[in-house]
Amino acid sequence: MMTTAPPAAAMGFLMVPDFTIVTLTSAVAVLRMANRQTGRPLYRWQCLTADGRPVPSSDGLRLLPDGGLAAWEEAAPPAERRILFVCGGYHPERHGEPGVLAALRRLSEAGIALGALCTGSRILAEAGLLDGYRCAIHWENAASLREQFPEVRVSSRLFVIDRDRYTCSGGVSSIDLLLRIVSADHGLALAQEIAEQFVLERMRTEEDAQRPPLHHLLGAGQRPKLVDAVALMEANVEEPLRLAELAERLAVSPRQLERLFHDHLGRTPLQYYLDVRLRRGRALLLQTALPVALVASRCGFESASAFARQYAHRYGKRPRDERRAVAA
Repeated sequence: MMTTAPPAAAMGFLMVPDFTIVTLTSAVAVLRMANRQTGRPLYRWQCLTADGRPVPSSDGLRLLPDGGLAAWEEAAPPAERRILFVCGGYHPERHGEPGVLAALRRLSEAGIALGALCTGSRILAEAGLLDGYRCAIHWENAASLREQFPEVRVSSRLFVIDRDRYTCSGGVSSIDLLLRIVSADHGLALAQEIAEQFVLERMRTEEDAQRPPLHHLLGAGQRPKLVDAVALMEANVEEPLRLAELAERLAVSPRQLERLFHDHLGRTPLQYYLDVRLRRGRALLLQTALPVALVASRCGFESASAFARQYAHRYGKRPRDERRAVAA
């Protein structure tokens, strides 16, 4: 008895004015490659606008949309509509039109998963659809999103998947997000094939952070002290400073320093410091041939085993295993 192949998962990309075209086309490219590599229509997609008419991207180019948002709402049963992504760019605060926000709420109520590329998270937040969710957004917009929508848990990661919300920070991070979706839908092997076709050095994960200037990630307040604290940490990786030493050099009390990190970065100074050291260790591990024990020493760990334990907890693989995987 012949079995019928499941219908292609329908992806929608809602282009708002000033959207970032490279982020949109990078996402679509992953879906196209998934179909090409398997020889099957795993995904179909439509580029949409609020009313079906073209809107300018941030660089002035206009893509001809496949239709309006209302048509996509009715185009396929919920089971076939995989995710609708809001594609943002410059000035997302200007483009949360009431009709668009209402349509997004209806889709959410119908059980449709929602996503956002670049600053599209700002529009989802304005619709009240990110309250209680973790999300990613471009680092230039993180502080304002955090301050304007305190119920939204803004992350500094490249991309975030939190239940039925799929968000990425912009640029080519949409490739990383869509690879993760393909991996969840059809297996890691297919996602790796696609990454190889795109000549990617590696598949970045939800644990990879954006690396913006720190002050752009912080809200209002005593940001200079935090920036100075992080600069001290990054300058003292091989011989980490104690909390009391950090506080003394910054002319604050240890308790004040802990409060600043907790309020603005959501972690303790020592947790952040450990992350700085592990990021340095990962760069040395993947970009040099230094022995793991020497990498551990260069990052202030007392032994290779202590480094490996913390590294595995942070990145999901022990250092030698990750180095072998990247080499392979």
